[in-house]
Amino acid sequence: MAKYSVALIPGDGTGPEVMAEGVKVLDAAAAKFGFSFSYQNYDFGGERYMKTGEVLPDSAIEEFRKFDALYLGAIGHPEVAPGILEKGILLRTRFELDQYINLRPVKLYPGVDTPIKDKGPEDIDFIVIRENSADIYTGIGGVQRKGTPYEVAMQTMVYSRNEVDRCLRYAFECTRKRNKDLTLTLCGKTNVLTHVFGLWERAFHEMGEKEFPDIKREYAHVDATTMWMVKNPEWFDVVVTGNMFGDIITDLGAMIQGGMGIAAGGNLNPEGVSMFEPIGGSAPKYTGMNIINPLACIFAGQMLMDEVGEPEAALKIEEACVAFLTSGQIKGLSASDIKAAGMTTTAIGDWIADYIAKN
Repeated sequence: MAKYSVALIPGDGTGPEVMAEGVKVLDAAAAKFGFSFSYQNYDFGGERYMKTGEVLPDSAIEEFRKFDALYLGAIGHPEVAPGILEKGILLRTRFELDQYINLRPVKLYPGVDTPIKDKGPEDIDFIVIRENSADIYTGIGGVQRKGTPYEVAMQTMVYSRNEVDRCLRYAFECTRKRNKDLTLTLCGKTNVLTHVFGLWERAFHEMGEKEFPDIKREYAHVDATTMWMVKNPEWFDVVVTGNMFGDIITDLGAMIQGGMGIAAGGNLNPEGVSMFEPIGGSAPKYTGMNIINPLACIFAGQMLMDEVGEPEAALKIEEACVAFLTSGQIKGLSASDIKAAGMTTTAIGDWIADYIAKN
C-alpha cells in the first residue's frame, strides 16, 4: 500500500482550523482508494516568531526536501509586521525548494455565485500558470538616500531564458494534458516591457512551433487579460505569465470563481517537492470560532492528491465538494453565511469526508 509523507504548516489565525478539515478529507480519500498519508507538523508562523524571533530555520528547508508534499494553512499574524512571515516562510520556501510554477485553477463550481453577470460554471474554467521564482520578487534593486526628498527606490524585473523556458514547457504540457481547447495564452506587456516580455514572446513561439504544434498559441497584454477575464472568461483555457502579473490576475481569478474562500493554489517543483495552500489569508478575527470556510484548503488538498499521483482520489474530493456546494447546506461561502446556516468548519469537513466514504 502506497504511503505519502506530508509536511503540515497550519500557520496563523484560522489556518489550523481549515487544515484540520483538509487533512480529514485527505485521509477519507486515501482510505477510499487504498493508500495512506503520514504527517509531520511544523509550527512556523506568527506565534513562534513572537516567542523565539525565528521565522524559518535553515534545517526546515532541508527537512522539507524529504517529504512528498507540503500542505499550508495560512500565514499572517496581526501582531507581526507585513512581509516578515510572508517573505521568511512563503517566499523562502518557494525559492529554496525551486517551486518555479504557481498553479492556479480558476473554476466556478455549481452552487457558487460569481460577481460576473450572466456567467456560469460552463464559462469560468481555466488555469493560470504563473512563473514563481524570478521577476521583481527576487529583490534585485535597492534604496538610496532613504527618508530624504531625494530618495530613489529601484526593484528590477529579471528573467533568464532557462527560467522562461521551463515555465513555458510546463504550461504547454499542462495545456496538452488538460485537453480542453488546446489553447495556451501568453499574458505579458510586450509594448512597454519590451526586453523581458520580448524574451517571453520569442521563447513562447519558438517552443510552440518546435515542440507543441498541436497547441494553439495566443498572446494578450496583461491589461487586456484582466478585461477579458471579466467580460469573456470563457475565452481562456490555460494562461501563462510572469510572477508579478500572475500575482495580480490570479486574485482576480479568485474573485470571479466565487472568492478567496474557494480558491486554492499549488507552488510546484515538478522535479522536487511542491507546496499547496488556500489562497485566502489567516482571517484572525474568526480564529477559534469554528465558522471559517475550509473549502479552499480542501481544494488545495485535492491538488496535492493529484500531484502525488492519485488522480482518482483527487477527482473524488472534487466530486464531494461539488455535492456539498449544491446540497443547500449553506447559502454562501463567508463565515457569516456558515454561521447563519447553523454549520461549522468542522461540520463541513465531516460532510465532505462522509460523502467520500459512502460514494
